[in-house]
Amino acid sequence: MAETVGDHVVRRLRDWDVEQVFAYPGDGINGILTAFGRADDRPKFVQARHEEMAALAAVGYAKFSGRVGVCLATSGPGAIHLLNGLYDAKLDHVPVVAIVGQTARSAMGGAYQQEVDLQTLFKDVASDYLVEVNVAEQLPNAIDRAIRTALARRAPTAVIIPADLQEEKYTPPRHEFKNVPSSPPSVPASTVLPAAAEIERAAEVLNAGSRVAMLVGQGARGAAAELPRVAEITGAGAAKALLGKDVLSDELPWVTGSIGLLGTRPSYELMRDCDTLLIVGSNFPYSQFLPEFGQARAVQIDLDASLIGLRYPVEVALVGDAKATLAALLPKLRPATDRGWREKVERNVARWWETVERQAMLSAKPVNPMRIVWELSERVPDDAIVTADAGSAANWYARDLKMRGTMRGSLSGTLATMGSGVPYAIGAKFAHPDRPVVALVGDGAMQMNGLTELITIAKYHHLWADPRIAICVLHNNDLNQVTWELRALGGAPKFEQSQNLPDISYAEIARAVGFEAITVDDPDQLAGAWDRALHADRPALLDVHCDPEVPPIPPHATFDQIKAAAEAVLKGDPNAWHLLAQGARTKLQEALPGR
Repeated sequence: MAETVGDHVVRRLRDWDVEQVFAYPGDGINGILTAFGRADDRPKFVQARHEEMAALAAVGYAKFSGRVGVCLATSGPGAIHLLNGLYDAKLDHVPVVAIVGQTARSAMGGAYQQEVDLQTLFKDVASDYLVEVNVAEQLPNAIDRAIRTALARRAPTAVIIPADLQEEKYTPPRHEFKNVPSSPPSVPASTVLPAAAEIERAAEVLNAGSRVAMLVGQGARGAAAELPRVAEITGAGAAKALLGKDVLSDELPWVTGSIGLLGTRPSYELMRDCDTLLIVGSNFPYSQFLPEFGQARAVQIDLDASLIGLRYPVEVALVGDAKATLAALLPKLRPATDRGWREKVERNVARWWETVERQAMLSAKPVNPMRIVWELSERVPDDAIVTADAGSAANWYARDLKMRGTMRGSLSGTLATMGSGVPYAIGAKFAHPDRPVVALVGDGAMQMNGLTELITIAKYHHLWADPRIAICVLHNNDLNQVTWELRALGGAPKFEQSQNLPDISYAEIARAVGFEAITVDDPDQLAGAWDRALHADRPALLDVHCDPEVPPIPPHATFDQIKAAAEAVLKGDPNAWHLLAQGARTKLQEALPGR
């Protein structure tokens, strides 16, 4: 049988070493589906429960593998469903390629069934590269450019292939006018380094500082060896943007943890008191958590020149690879002679971890959600991958989980979409089938779409060398993050009609699809439950009944601000007095003396 266009698409993905495609079938991609069958399922067709979940799993795979994630969907509704996951890739700068079907060319423009203007639909989310393939000769260039562009620009791209074309015979581009060839699949390795004069200027700024702070983002991941050397020479402390949480170990005494609304008090103090700021690979958007304008001289390192100076006034801009740029900068830095600043940072960090432990151990009704993550942090394997969903689960992931060893972690950092935690975990398992994976997910996200993806895990876990994947559901029957935003930002009590969730047993549902299922309604059960899940011989789910009234108080919040929020709550919040007592006890832990 002659090779079809669908066959060639699948073969080209295989040439690019794409090992799996996260997808959902539909008749708009029949020609590609049959090609998968003829290719002996290489690459593997990973069937999600919904196209949005396929796209989010591709994002998770790309984040944790460093390779391109690929998703596939049919025309019309299937393509539309991909959008949320692709926007997650766009906003977090993740390489993902979407391949979508389209109505047959003969029906285009005829208001045909499932005909949607996909060029218009994808033109924003896939603005770096979007193409509709209308003749076979456009391949393989279209697939190659989509993958190369996604990897080079860390962005989603999209290729649209009409249904009838997929089944036609493939003919390669010819050596003639108006044909475009391609090259063997590869992405040339290169290192971008700033000019020597700019590195000298940056060194002058850093050497002049007496209270140096670093802000580290996901773009610094390749520089994990150089960052501690910079910190040691300059005496700096380092705060981490949420997407950079796994770049530096939290066991380092000068690492202050996350920054921002979900951040830690020592990160807030680091930025409040520094006189020099080094930003490495971060586009952290909240300028109010950075030093006051004019307070600190700033140096920024980023591979993307368009992001330089976007969040804070920068004196020296270094456009380049973080690892290579820091390596060139290191010999020009002078050791700080006064270690008082570093010692203060380390005292703040040590005191903060004591505070977090005290807060986690506070009693609640029935389980304190902070303790869920604290107990995980005490026993999670050093090579684990941890994902977190949007919502209050992200607060406890950001503040209570200690990164160490080769741990990785991520969430939907910029789009902050609900429903990403479980598909991210699936993508992580396909990226690293030999490593344990944990997902921290609120019950709202589980009801939105996480429950269905338990079926996907049950379907594929036999492929993973290490079958451990633990889904922890923070079961509080409340859309908790929005409830707290209503209180703190809207000055309004909880609106139960919008915020209360139906009470179901997540453990029973997980057990029905073959999971090791554990229900926890007592804090003293948590340690044993985590041990059981992390040593299970199959996927596990922890259904932890936790208190919705434990407040995610930002570390910079003053008692006056808390008082204002409390007054809003007293306007009619159904659990006002318990909420106020829990909040006061939590905030009080920051004021207690350290050990």
